[in-house]
Amino acid sequence: MDEQRTTLVSVRGEARMTVAPDFGVLNGTLEATEDTKPAALAAVAGALGQLTDALGSLGGVPRTADSQRSALTWSAYSATTQPEYDVDERTHGHRPTGRVIAQVAVSLVVREFDLVDRLTAALATHESFDVTYVSWGVDPDNPSWPEVRAEAVQAAIDKGRHYASALGGSLNRLEQIADAGLLDSGSGTYASDSNISRMAARASAVGMPETPSLDPVPRELVAVVDARFVADVPDLSGRGA
Repeated sequence: MDEQRTTLVSVRGEARMTVAPDFGVLNGTLEATEDTKPAALAAVAGALGQLTDALGSLGGVPRTADSQRSALTWSAYSATTQPEYDVDERTHGHRPTGRVIAQVAVSLVVREFDLVDRLTAALATHESFDVTYVSWGVDPDNPSWPEVRAEAVQAAIDKGRHYASALGGSLNRLEQIADAGLLDSGSGTYASDSNISRMAARASAVGMPETPSLDPVPRELVAVVDARFVADVPDLSGRGA
């Protein structure tokens, strides 16, 4: 009978699950061009007022710490101005027209997907609002997270058993378990599961329709763990190659 020894078995377990998103993010810009900077800012402020009135008619509210999980929220998070340029037909260079472009960046978050069609229709009426980004995300406290993480742990246990069995032994106990990369000396190369779930599907600037599709896109949850087990295995020193 082979003498039993203990050895460490280190493995990585991974699990994936596709779930419905919890929210959609739609970012865009309002733009106005006028002869002077004050006039451009006033025009874009008026456009923002019209947009937020339309959002309010759908139940939308400004995004705050208390309202961030409301059905529909909006945030106007930056405003910029810049000179307008056109192309000199003779030199083909760019030259200022003397007019000013004002832009306000707006972010919308929708959580009540029954509002999506009405939101799309409302945005289509605002010609000064251009959509630049659409994504769908999953909350960190989504009830599917514990399930997919448990599956990742089980995958690590199964893999550890496979390795121990290949050596003619069996797992004894769990030594350590951690998010991917935390058992290594380096920083690890895996993205965290919460970041993976929120990877955005950016709308292409080329050929994007004026009214983008806001159909909720399922998201893939990914959980990755590193585990280290103690295994009882036979002494292999006397075995031939």
